[in-house]
Amino acid sequence: MKVLIVTDAWHPQVNGVVNTLERLCEGARAHGHAVDVLSPLEFLTLPCPSYPEIRLSLLPYRRVAQRIVACAPDALHIATEGPLGAAAKRWCVRHSRPFTTAYHTRFPEYVRARTGIPLALSYAWLRSFHGPASAMLVPTPRVREGLRRRGFTNTVQWSHGVDTQAFSPGERDRLTTARPIFLYVGRFAVEKNIEAFLGLDLPGSKWAVGSGPLGAQLARRHPRVHFAGIQSQAELARYFRAADVLVFPSRTDTFGLVMLEALACGTPVAAYPVPGPLDVIGESAAGVLDEDLGSACVRALGCSRQAAREHARRFSWDEPVSQFLRALAPWN
Repeated sequence: MKVLIVTDAWHPQVNGVVNTLERLCEGARAHGHAVDVLSPLEFLTLPCPSYPEIRLSLLPYRRVAQRIVACAPDALHIATEGPLGAAAKRWCVRHSRPFTTAYHTRFPEYVRARTGIPLALSYAWLRSFHGPASAMLVPTPRVREGLRRRGFTNTVQWSHGVDTQAFSPGERDRLTTARPIFLYVGRFAVEKNIEAFLGLDLPGSKWAVGSGPLGAQLARRHPRVHFAGIQSQAELARYFRAADVLVFPSRTDTFGLVMLEALACGTPVAAYPVPGPLDVIGESAAGVLDEDLGSACVRALGCSRQAAREHARRFSWDEPVSQFLRALAPWN
């Protein structure tokens, strides 16, 4: 089967959506399927306002339509709700072709955090975007239930996994600051709630790896925190191994792939008891969830690194790839 994936999130972006799509493409090809990716790399783009790392494709409909026709896929999947995703959806609806979509990001919560726009308006827009899809793939049962309560009727479970070879235990010498070492990995943005971590009074030292619109401001405000930029996958694994605890302060993620990557390296997680951490950590011994994030950080120091690694091994990519392939709506 030939599958066309349309996504507004692709290289050179470094984030969980791009990582997930890469693993998905690899897995589908390993199953003998041909996968083509339609991304912003093929279009004239502009930086997203307030978030220049994300590039928005300009007036993409004609080119998207040409690419779909030229590809002649057996199934089409729309990964994101951006300009390319909207153009592909428009073409499919116009030509009565089925398609699937995915819910990677709690977009309404992000928009409210940045602009104050009420959740009801953003969720209404999301229903209009995902409603025509034959299936809307969502990462966890909790996220799926939340969408059901907001009127989404076509959701299908699509779990995520982690590469336990790329992210694995090893030497812990990447960081030499005072221990214990508490690590944040992700975007430096308001919706990630990163200051809930940076402002904590914790022993040892703190590190923050990533980039985003708040980077320079946060570095000035928290001079005792060690900030590192975007890292390659191999280097990121070294950061995870070196840390004593990964701190995941977000309350708005649908999943949180970095938690699995840290666990696969043997590093326990501290987070709030919200969707994402509840689905990844739950009641396991791989981390601590608490509304008091500082308490969670300190208690997570007592978690077994072996238990963290073993917990991550439960999240292979085999099942997510199979779920994705089963959900596709073939055109013939």
